Amino acid sequence: MDSISLKMPVTVKAKLTEKLKEKILKELEDNLAHVDLELQQLSIQEKRVLQENTPAEPTPESMHRAQAIEAQFGEERQKRLAFRAETQKRKEDMEKLAIGAEIVQGTLERQVDVHIGDDMRELMNVEVLVEDDKIVAIRG
Repeated sequence: MDSISLKMPVTVKAKLTEKLKEKILKELEDNLAHVDLELQQLSIQEKRVLQENTPAEPTPESMHRAQAIEAQFGEERQKRLAFRAETQKRKEDMEKLAIGAEIVQGTLERQVDVHIGDDMRELMNVEVLVEDDKIVAIRG
């Protein structure tokens, strides 16, 4: 056997244009607004659930249940706060990027026929550069 067909990764990069930068920043701002809304809703839900599960005369069992509820809502809140912090950092990083910078948008797969003697490193390091949804370069 002298050759075999393999799936190889292809890195897709985008050349940052004003249009793409605005689009990404808007998506990040929308994500921040959405997570802020979720945090507000979570607080309202927590208050409602605690009120429903807290009797007029607290018992050790009801106190334990209230702590469990607070812990569960606290965990959910922490997940959203972590997402918010990550998104805020990505937004700040995007604002600093200069027009023309190349940003990784993802990875795709391609089918490649490899032969004995082929340079594996050359086959693995393939990039597609996109500018305003048009392929402008294929680098190997």
